[in-house]
Amino acid sequence: MLRRSSVSHGLLACLMLSQGGLLLAQNYPSKAIRVIVPFPPGGANDIAMRTLNIGLPGLLGQTVVIDNRAGAGGNVGAEIAAKTPPDGYTLLMANNSLTINASLYKKLPYDPFRDFAPIAMTATSPNMVVVHPSLPVKNVRQLISLSKAKSSNLSFGSPGPGTGSHLAGELFKARTGCNILHVAYKGAGPLMVEQIGGHVEVSFTAPIVSKPHIDSGKLRALAVTSEKRWSAMAQLPTVAESGYPDFDVYVWVALFAPAGTPDAIISRLARDVNKALELREVKEHFLAASIEIGSSTPESLNQFLKKDFAIWDKLIKAQHISLD
Repeated sequence: MLRRSSVSHGLLACLMLSQGGLLLAQNYPSKAIRVIVPFPPGGANDIAMRTLNIGLPGLLGQTVVIDNRAGAGGNVGAEIAAKTPPDGYTLLMANNSLTINASLYKKLPYDPFRDFAPIAMTATSPNMVVVHPSLPVKNVRQLISLSKAKSSNLSFGSPGPGTGSHLAGELFKARTGCNILHVAYKGAGPLMVEQIGGHVEVSFTAPIVSKPHIDSGKLRALAVTSEKRWSAMAQLPTVAESGYPDFDVYVWVALFAPAGTPDAIISRLARDVNKALELREVKEHFLAASIEIGSSTPESLNQFLKKDFAIWDKLIKAQHISLD
């Protein structure tokens, strides 16, 4: 009798939880939604979220508040989001750092796969292989040959250790065998100042950072790091086309909810995010910011995250990169 009663109580508890989640989903959203952006204003995450916010509130029928919580390479904001109630009212706009940091740090206050539920990819952008115009190279092969010369003392800059730009450069070195020393700066702004001044010859930056300087002739782009050519600069070959197949690196920005958020809420958010990305004004703003629109289902985003983690985990371990 005791065992039967215990089972009955367990089933009743599960039923109540299920009904509670269903009721929450049916009434969702009934108040403002907060989206944590774990980086300062002005970066790719922030721009992507503010652009998405042109159309998202109208589809959801509620205000969407952007909360910038920068620090520790995205870890501060991610931890806050991971520890919020899974009710759909606090979300996270994350980028590559979510999967990269899982390998860069021995101890994280969250698990990128266990603690978050993927909603939708919102934006992507390739990195570009960018050089100072004084460098006597016009393509990737020439850059690699120059780096291997005995007299070469080339360096590549990044916005900081462990950033996507830094790891794109490390992957480039590993795949091509080139010899370029990494120099870390405190942000993309200082990096661009130093590269334009010729103090660092190479960078692997996103177009939102370097394209204005390429357009003005202060820097030169050799290739994009994505598998396919980038529509905004279609004349640039890919690194893969330059003779290094399967090289596919790009910046991505995606929306997440805390794990345990009801499936019905995840589906509603995914549907409205993808609808917002199709709005003309949203598309125009992304284009002006040199960012391509992303699109995915929660399931396809989850599969992508596993693939992205595997690439960086292998590189980070092989190169013994750590931020602890």
